[in-house]
Amino acid sequence: MMKPRILVLYYSQTGQVRQITDNILSDIQDKVIVDYTPIEPVVPYTLPWKATEFFDVMPETVQHLPIALKPLPDAIKNQHYDLVLFGYTSWFLNPSLPISSFLQSEDASILKGKNVITVIGCRNMWLHGQETVKKYLQTLQANLAGNIVLTDSNPNLISVLTVIRWMFKGKKEASGLLPAAGIQEHDMKRASRFGMPIYRHLAEYKLGDLHKELLMMGAIHLKPALIILERRGIKNFRKWAAYIREKGGPNAPERRGRVKLFQRLLTVAIFILSPLSSLTAMIQLQLQKRGLLNDAEYFKGLEYKEGVI
Repeated sequence: MMKPRILVLYYSQTGQVRQITDNILSDIQDKVIVDYTPIEPVVPYTLPWKATEFFDVMPETVQHLPIALKPLPDAIKNQHYDLVLFGYTSWFLNPSLPISSFLQSEDASILKGKNVITVIGCRNMWLHGQETVKKYLQTLQANLAGNIVLTDSNPNLISVLTVIRWMFKGKKEASGLLPAAGIQEHDMKRASRFGMPIYRHLAEYKLGDLHKELLMMGAIHLKPALIILERRGIKNFRKWAAYIREKGGPNAPERRGRVKLFQRLLTVAIFILSPLSSLTAMIQLQLQKRGLLNDAEYFKGLEYKEGVI
């Protein structure tokens, strides 16, 4: 029997998404052939970010306006793959701009007819980003066979503070009273448990049953209150994206004032309004519990419906 061939196609600015995919495949390296191919912007995003550059990228991220990417190697485009692990993170409740750009590019045709497992590594909010990726995959006629989500399990305010330290100061390690930034190391290492089920379903040609087993193994943890907060957030981001772009495209001097205003208001929302927003979300959860539990089951699944979030 020939070894299944797997393509790991990903964008990982911090390296965490790549680390997650490495761990997923760590126990089956001798059973499969793996090719790793990063999605690379022509003009790379640096880490740490400058705050002005980070917030300026929001409008184009939210509106999925493509940036220029380096083409995939011909050897990858001409190769047959039995499975694709598609790794990404979220920016401003959307797939990172390199990911949405790739999914709209000619090179994305490599996914046509392919079995795809999405692998998400982010701070905590991924629902709208995954709905967007689902839609693109459907358009590309790819088969979404599974989804694995790893998030920062620290309390919300702690994770905000550590990610700010990491994104803007380049310090991932623990310091002072704050833990290390990002997804916890032990959670990433435990992602290795998904490798054997993926291999078994792939070898037995039963990928249609894979996601159910991944869910039973804890591939996705979703609190229904998160649905409420994301729905609120994405509406506001869409309004701000349109408002900022009225003054021009990326890095236009004319829009800097609006970008700065967005930055200040988002900071206030995170540190001052967030506790109140979480409280009202919990109240709404109790009033709409049945509907939100049904929504949670949908978001854990692979089906795509227009306008759910």
